[in-house]
Amino acid sequence: MVALALKLQPFLVAFGGAFALTLVLTPLVREMNRRLGMVDKPDPRRINKVPIPRGGGLALVLGVFVSYSLFVVFTGRPALQTVATASDALYWKIVALGSLLAAIGYMDDKVSLPPKAKLLGQVLVAALVWAWGDLGFRRLWPHLPAWVDCALTVFWITGAINAFNLIDGLDGLASGIALIATLGMGAATAIAHNPQAILFHLAFAGGLLGFLRYNYNPASVFLGDCGSMFVGFVLSVLPLVSQTGDSFLVSIGVPLLAMGVPVFDTFLAILRRTLRGIINRRDTTNVGNGKMMTADADHLHHRILRMVGSNQRKAAWILYLATLFLVAIGLLNLLFDAHNAFIWVVAVGVVGAVAFREMSQIELYDAGRLLNEVAHARRNPQRHRWTRFAVPFYLVCDVFAIAASFLLCCWILRAPLTREMLSCDLPARLICILSVLVVFGVYRTMWSRAMIINYVILAGACLLGVALGGSLLTYFAQPLKNGLAFCILFFVFSFSGMVFVRFLRGLVRDIFYSIEFSRLKTRPDVTRILVYGSGLRYRAFRRELVRQYLTNNRLVVGFIDDNVYLRGKYIGGLKVFGSINEAPRIIARTGAEAVVITCLMTPEWEAVVKKILEPTGVGISRFMFSEQEIAKGNKK
Repeated sequence: MVALALKLQPFLVAFGGAFALTLVLTPLVREMNRRLGMVDKPDPRRINKVPIPRGGGLALVLGVFVSYSLFVVFTGRPALQTVATASDALYWKIVALGSLLAAIGYMDDKVSLPPKAKLLGQVLVAALVWAWGDLGFRRLWPHLPAWVDCALTVFWITGAINAFNLIDGLDGLASGIALIATLGMGAATAIAHNPQAILFHLAFAGGLLGFLRYNYNPASVFLGDCGSMFVGFVLSVLPLVSQTGDSFLVSIGVPLLAMGVPVFDTFLAILRRTLRGIINRRDTTNVGNGKMMTADADHLHHRILRMVGSNQRKAAWILYLATLFLVAIGLLNLLFDAHNAFIWVVAVGVVGAVAFREMSQIELYDAGRLLNEVAHARRNPQRHRWTRFAVPFYLVCDVFAIAASFLLCCWILRAPLTREMLSCDLPARLICILSVLVVFGVYRTMWSRAMIINYVILAGACLLGVALGGSLLTYFAQPLKNGLAFCILFFVFSFSGMVFVRFLRGLVRDIFYSIEFSRLKTRPDVTRILVYGSGLRYRAFRRELVRQYLTNNRLVVGFIDDNVYLRGKYIGGLKVFGSINEAPRIIARTGAEAVVITCLMTPEWEAVVKKILEPTGVGISRFMFSEQEIAKGNKK
């Protein structure tokens, strides 16, 4: 027991020292920043309701670096030692560069630096990590040219810095995700038998936990650019330090999964702003200014916050659990053989496709709008005919999914891929699976309106087809080695591929629907409508519009919502203009001809709404699960 305590002592000291020091320093830094005027005041884009000091990340920087520096000095232990680094010189370089980046961030918190100047500082620090710190991807890929290694290193570090800068929009979100990511990456280094590298992981985790005490909702201090940039820097540099020649998962795989939420949000931000930039060069009246460096309120946490009804804790915990899931996937790949663990990669792909479809409505709306504009620009009378080819070619896609699954199973189980297997084994399994799918009516299912039972039937049919094919081949041909394992993996991959295809079809469908709705703007008989209520019942209304999109002549131009925190936000690419009391002004501004009410109302409030809307002369209807007209406007 004593021996175990002595062995764990350095790790406990590294964690506890950073935790205690950050816990003490954060209130001091908070008060100092308040007196310096470094305060985030409420505005339409920000979520905080009261002024809150920013720049609290300075306490995190000091807590982590000072505590770990004292640990290194008084113990004489080399910090961040790797196979290629035998002294603590590298650690002091990281301290210097991290402090430089934190200083840039703190200056931005104080005086609001131009975005390009801030980006230039990030690139400079990342380049110094490669040149002065001698860190990069060379240990992982020794034959990588120097300029390619430098470019990859700079991209990796600046990408992580900006990813955490963008995700820092809710109380405790960035610090909580960073805490989970740090512990996951530390566990990866421990699994890879690099106990020295885990020391700084634990010190950083301790600092994050100490800061989270004050940053968790309701927050009394924000990380600011000083803290968020420092967090991204550390999480991108630590994998480079832990790198060895055979540690792809430790160096890239697990860190990339651990930072999956911020990376996904950054990808959506780049896509969204790029699309809007292209659109606005064509039409300056469209939504957003489209500048890459300009902040907006359509980040991942904003969308989840709108879904959960402005509950910051619930939104943060949803993203915490998503990060925890991704970290678990990465660690499972480390714990098991890479071939056998490939199933988890497939799982991440399927989950990622679903997440993209569910969380990227705004980007899909803008993409559909852009494609429509391109089609109009060609002035081709047949320009819209191609959209009719949105046919579910599930049979062809399933053939490719099954064939790819067969080849993948052969690779995982190291089965020799002979001519006999390609000419006999693969076709036989294909025929068996597809025949069972046809018998079970899988290809008669409308997958755009599928329910859980449809996917259960798909799984059962796929399992029966795999079992039938395996049994026939075992009886009539030479059985495969590890036949049972082959069948299990074959079923998992085939079913996952089929599910992925059906979700991908939904993604393409959403793009087509966006194009169709965008095309309504050009119709002379279109009715411009405002929607009162942007909650769950609006989704039902939108689905009804989508179902009738070929014959529908109504164009939603925006929302009216009494939630003051949604004012100026965009839902599905459409703006929330204001409350019902501002309806006459909003109607005049948008040229709306009708208002559809999708929210629940008491009879008393319904009378108030009618009193406000009737003088405007617009048609008024209520949508529950069927639309009912409740009043007619009196045009004057």
